[in-house]
Amino acid sequence: MIPGNIPLLHGHSIPRLGIGTWPLVGDAAHEMVELALQVGYRLIDTSHKYGNEVPVGAAIRESGIPRDEIFVTSKFNKEDHSVDGVQRAYDESLRRTGLDHLDLFLIHWPVPWLDGYVQAWKGLVKLVDDGRVTAIGVSNFKPGHLERIIAATGRVPDVNQIQLSVDLTRDEARDAHRRWGIVTEAWSPLGRGGPLLTDPVVAGIAQRHQRTAAQVLLRWHIQHGIVPIPRADNLAQLRENAQIFDFELDRGDMAALAEFDLGEAAARDSDSRQNGH
Repeated sequence: MIPGNIPLLHGHSIPRLGIGTWPLVGDAAHEMVELALQVGYRLIDTSHKYGNEVPVGAAIRESGIPRDEIFVTSKFNKEDHSVDGVQRAYDESLRRTGLDHLDLFLIHWPVPWLDGYVQAWKGLVKLVDDGRVTAIGVSNFKPGHLERIIAATGRVPDVNQIQLSVDLTRDEARDAHRRWGIVTEAWSPLGRGGPLLTDPVVAGIAQRHQRTAAQVLLRWHIQHGIVPIPRADNLAQLRENAQIFDFELDRGDMAALAEFDLGEAAARDSDSRQNGH
């Protein structure tokens, strides 16, 4: 079992490590979630956009693990950016997963040119106030987007799930999250395309700790209080990614890894019309 949870702002708590399911669909998604639960993962991340809520939900239901021991996250699309749209989106996610509730429901992207994300956030607040979902949050929101929804409702998100890795440290976003008490969750925590996994500096740190590059990169997140949700392609990777809680990177390791940051401009821009679901 993966140890420990991180408290969320409004009383729930989230596992310190999860499993991402994009771009797996069908039997592949079902098998990976089934294996992840067997390994000890208890945070499962899915989305309407991924097209895999049906197999993900089936694997969770068939696992035999009590539902209250599994933390299930899904996200909804821009088409549902209204108060009523969020209620429908939640009902549809429950229908597709076959679950009676989600633990965390997220706005997938702010899509600011449609100017609906404040209404979407109000819809999420209604869901949690009605007792239908335990925690609510956002994905790919910048500090300016967060300021706007908090000002409009007085409700701070429990989680912001953003692209984040050793080479995309997102310092401004993480500083804003700390001020508000938002938990930072990282998608693509191993980097996109894999150069970090073969970098000689990362390899050297891994060798000193008798670990793999992936374990070093994920451990960096854990030591920063970030919840990573890496994807895995097989059982060996699931096990490897989970074995990050019995060693610690020292100050020199963390300083060496800090040199990789490419800056905010290297991340996918959630204000761009090319990035939005």
